[in-house]
Amino acid sequence: MLRLLLPLILLSLNTSAQKIYGTVFNTKGDLLPYASITIKGTSVGASANTKAKFSFTVSPGTYVVVCQHIGFAKQEKTVVVSKLDEEVAFVLSEQKLDLKEVLVKSGGEDPAYAIIRQAIKKREYYNKQVNALECDLYTKDIMKLRMLPKKIMGKKIPDEDRSSIGLDSTGKGIIYLSESVAKIHTQQPDKFKMEVLSSRVSGSGGFGFTFPTFISFYTNNVKVFTEKFNPRGFVSPIADGAIGFYKYKFLGSFFEDGKEINTIQVTPRRNYEPLFSGVIYITEGDWRIHSCDLTLTKTSQLELIDTLQITQINVPVGNDVWRVKNQLLHFNFKQFGIDAIGNFVNIYSNYNINPAFGKKYFDKVIIKYDTAVNKKPVAYWDTIRPIPLEPEEKKDYEVKDSLYQLQKDSMLSKRSVDSLNKKQGKIKPLAVFWKGISRTHYTKNGSTRWGIESLIKNMEYNTVEGAVLNTNFFYNKYLKKIKSNFSIQPHIRYGFSNTHLNVWADINFNTRDWSTDKKIKRQNWFLSGGKRVSQFNKESTVTPLNNSITTLFWGDNFMKIYENYFGSIGFAKRYESGLRFSVNALYEDRIPINNTTNFTVFKKDTINITPNYPYEKIAQQFTPHQALLVSVDISIKPGQKYIQFPNNKVAIGSKYPTFSFNYTKGIDNILGSDVNFDKWKFTISDTKNFKLAGEFKYKIGIGGFLNSKKVFIQDFQHFNGNRSGAASEYVNSFQLAPYYANSTAENFYSLAHVEHHFNGLLTNKIPLFKKLNWNLVAGSNAFYINKNSNYAEAFVGLENIFKILRVDFVAAYANGKQSTTGIRLGFGGIIGGSVRRTGNGGMSISL
Repeated sequence: MLRLLLPLILLSLNTSAQKIYGTVFNTKGDLLPYASITIKGTSVGASANTKAKFSFTVSPGTYVVVCQHIGFAKQEKTVVVSKLDEEVAFVLSEQKLDLKEVLVKSGGEDPAYAIIRQAIKKREYYNKQVNALECDLYTKDIMKLRMLPKKIMGKKIPDEDRSSIGLDSTGKGIIYLSESVAKIHTQQPDKFKMEVLSSRVSGSGGFGFTFPTFISFYTNNVKVFTEKFNPRGFVSPIADGAIGFYKYKFLGSFFEDGKEINTIQVTPRRNYEPLFSGVIYITEGDWRIHSCDLTLTKTSQLELIDTLQITQINVPVGNDVWRVKNQLLHFNFKQFGIDAIGNFVNIYSNYNINPAFGKKYFDKVIIKYDTAVNKKPVAYWDTIRPIPLEPEEKKDYEVKDSLYQLQKDSMLSKRSVDSLNKKQGKIKPLAVFWKGISRTHYTKNGSTRWGIESLIKNMEYNTVEGAVLNTNFFYNKYLKKIKSNFSIQPHIRYGFSNTHLNVWADINFNTRDWSTDKKIKRQNWFLSGGKRVSQFNKESTVTPLNNSITTLFWGDNFMKIYENYFGSIGFAKRYESGLRFSVNALYEDRIPINNTTNFTVFKKDTINITPNYPYEKIAQQFTPHQALLVSVDISIKPGQKYIQFPNNKVAIGSKYPTFSFNYTKGIDNILGSDVNFDKWKFTISDTKNFKLAGEFKYKIGIGGFLNSKKVFIQDFQHFNGNRSGAASEYVNSFQLAPYYANSTAENFYSLAHVEHHFNGLLTNKIPLFKKLNWNLVAGSNAFYINKNSNYAEAFVGLENIFKILRVDFVAAYANGKQSTTGIRLGFGGIIGGSVRRTGNGGMSISL
């Protein structure tokens, strides 16, 4: 009953508020979408929608309403609001530009350059003009599909999926619609905090929001949305060195409120540079940005989408300060047969340019969602919305929200639970061979997920076991009483050549405690045991898939393995400060195993097969032994920032590097253990984005053995080498180094990995590369133990090939002498850089 009465209560509270609404036209009678509507002398107002309709709420009174649209003369109308809503129509005429009589000698400079130079001089002043400010923000984001093919990259899209996202039979429709209301607080030099007060996502209980909140052209380098669009950022038309990047043309000027506004066309001097094109309006005398209409395209090194248009209108907000009133981002995406468009509208109001913030106001949480952020009723949105919904948007909300509420209300009903279970269909036993089996059992109290991974995809081949069948099961359930996710993963491994059967299981309890003090505290208890097969280097970058291919086709059995009966118990915890801590105890009864087959596709390649032990380091197979190890890992990334949602926090990074420390103790004479050593390692790693100069990644470390009385080959410090044509993990391995030749138990060693991603720098000067958007990458990997054992390699390559591939030429130097060169093929680029290897050598993409 309360939910039914709430809209009526809200309406009764707003009986003293009326609306000013209307439509914006040009002199030809055409609609002018996204015009800016403002009450004169304030930053309060609205934006017209794509149908040029506007509406906003005011109290009774007399107002001067100002209507602006880039390229058209501003118009003002006096509106008297009493007890009824007031309609007003604006008819804007095209802005008539006055071309000053400027004498330009033959080959002389366009007068726009003098204006831009003045704007560049004032850029830093306006960027830091206000020490602190706060304002209100309303956003509306919409994405629509104009075409969705039946298949994408050969994979069919089921009709059920098309319907679930709101598409009609032609593949058209709204796929995302959201609104948000927030309050923004900033303070020089880099303090920022945003409180999201309310948010609404069509057909969802999510927390949609647009990022970034401000796009400032007063910064030298302009960031638009995510760095995925271009890691280098984009050069502002009034950046310090902008005249070297842009050509400018004076189109004329006009007067507005007694102030002369210069209209300047902006054109990149060269294609395939991160530059805007369009028009920027600069005020005469004070040289500030009045408004702009700027576009990015593929020739601007724009990634993932095809075009992005940015329009901004600035207004005075007090004390000679101007700030953005309306901002519109319009994008177009047309790839893989998909045709999509989107509009992200930001409306800023109620600027306060002299707020008082407490000393501890700006903390680690930079974006905070109200606990009731997605609980506001429809009546609330109809009251505060400064941009009217269009008919298709109203329909999208009504249909999708009704379906969402129906699903939510019936979620725990027996009928709904039965429907969810039935929807999965019958179990198909044959699916275990290729797709695997994944099932979820729904109940009123929660759900349980279980399944079997694909048998064929997890098969492998090596010279010890021959063909290997891996049967991997999984079972996951949330245990409400202890607030933990429980998972168990049994594994069965059988080698057809050596007929060895290995069985083991991993058990995990993952707990997140948010309710106590609203801080991130994630902890894991994990327990493993059984009989398994392990690599001598447990951090090796040799994947089973890669080893299977190189062994079968070239006889290169790079992966070296041993069997072990083992038991392991560990605990890990993550703190909000960015500190991660884990401790693990491992017992292994290590058993040597040898090659039992030399089968290869081409018989001549059997001569490449090597013994199944690190023959580069030890002369014969190791002696069976037992090992009890205890290890501690600590890592911290100081200065971590967070987004706080109603029920959890998400870390979004820090400007500081990650510091990691590991200490491992080999304990003698307990449980028959034969090892006695103390090993340590300390690393620092980070990624630094230098914008136009590219992105730099590094990992440097030192380590060694404090005690090496009894150390077996499994416990040496290994350096991740690579002898296959497929690149091993970047910034964590050595692309041409042998796998075990330099493994050490010395008391000290050092290592370093560095690589620089030019992200279009230099290659945008080469005709073919700049059109293909292939980018240069270069760097080096090295380690040093002593003068007789050291290694260095340098590489140069191209990445972003088809958005996903990377190829490097590598030259290696061992002990100061060049030893070899080689080509390595891997993943790199806008999409490829997000590819991560999974357990059996498969891939996943994290965007």
